[in-house]
Amino acid sequence: MAIVDVTVIPIGTDSPSVSTYVAEIQKILKKHEEQEKIRFQLTPMSTLIEGDITDLLEVIKEIHEAPFQEGIQRVATNIRIDDRRDKKRKMEDKLTAVNEKLEK
Repeated sequence: MAIVDVTVIPIGTDSPSVSTYVAEIQKILKKHEEQEKIRFQLTPMSTLIEGDITDLLEVIKEIHEAPFQEGIQRVATNIRIDDRRDKKRKMEDKLTAVNEKLEK
């Protein structure tokens, strides 16, 4: 199971606000979550997505394309992948491991 930190940045919007584009991307992610392909979490600066690497790459392509479907002519997408294969870990497990060490 991999975790991806992804930010899709539409360039050349009419406004400094990109919340409309973020909301559309969240709808796409929700659809994939309902199909049990991924889990995701919106953060103030990016979105975390968890799942099989093949599914994640398909989802990333779809969300990268979303602003183009809204008329944007340029999109920059930043991706960071944590693909650990020796243990099956969820997003929460990573936080728990750090919090346990903080409590010591």
